[in-house]
Amino acid sequence: MQNGFPRLNFFLFVIQNRLKIQEPFVQMVGMKDHWSKPYHVVLEVENRQCAILKRLTPLGLSHIKVIDIRSSSPKSVKHLVELDSEEVKRVKNPPAELKAIGEGAGEAKSSIWLESQGCGVCNTILSCDAFLVSGKSLEGCTIMYSFMVPSFEAFKKIIASMREAGLKVNVLKMGKFEPKAGVLTEKQERIFWLALKGGFFDYPRKIDTVELAAKLGISPSTLSEITRRGMRRLLESYFKNET
Repeated sequence: MQNGFPRLNFFLFVIQNRLKIQEPFVQMVGMKDHWSKPYHVVLEVENRQCAILKRLTPLGLSHIKVIDIRSSSPKSVKHLVELDSEEVKRVKNPPAELKAIGEGAGEAKSSIWLESQGCGVCNTILSCDAFLVSGKSLEGCTIMYSFMVPSFEAFKKIIASMREAGLKVNVLKMGKFEPKAGVLTEKQERIFWLALKGGFFDYPRKIDTVELAAKLGISPSTLSEITRRGMRRLLESYFKNET
């Protein structure tokens, strides 16, 4: 092929430059389908390594909810902890093992980013391209984790890694994305499913467009275009009998 373009890339190149089709279309056609068979997983883990739990419990915070985790360096993980306004004040000067690095955006609840050395659970989830929906402390050192994984293989790897590390893991729920023949395309349906499970439609949002797009490996403009077209299909179907 002339100029070394593979056939598909050359075809997209011609479309984009001759017909001026918008960038999101090209990205949707050629994007890597990494999340083609995602799962929503809920686990209970006896996690004695959790620095957040160990250091915040003495401050009188018995039930802690983490709503996001992100790698910040090879040995550190940022945790977005949901607290009320009084609890945030108590955490403004955390123990030396933790570092307060700013407050999260939220309207119904306050939240604060805390950085610490990542435990085996957080590092395992992040290493498998999964993303956290929430982590809630229960009794003692037991934490319930809700997260999304891109495939069943990723789920098995996470469970195996945790058990190999000596962690007690109890799988409470595992829901697989099952496409339904209907109004939406499979891609639109899958994106809406991930957005719903990930908290995109919650108030306040647990994840925004930029964050969700980054986790799925697509651009925000592509994600917006997929959801816009999907929403139009849903609305047209809902109002189809109106004259």
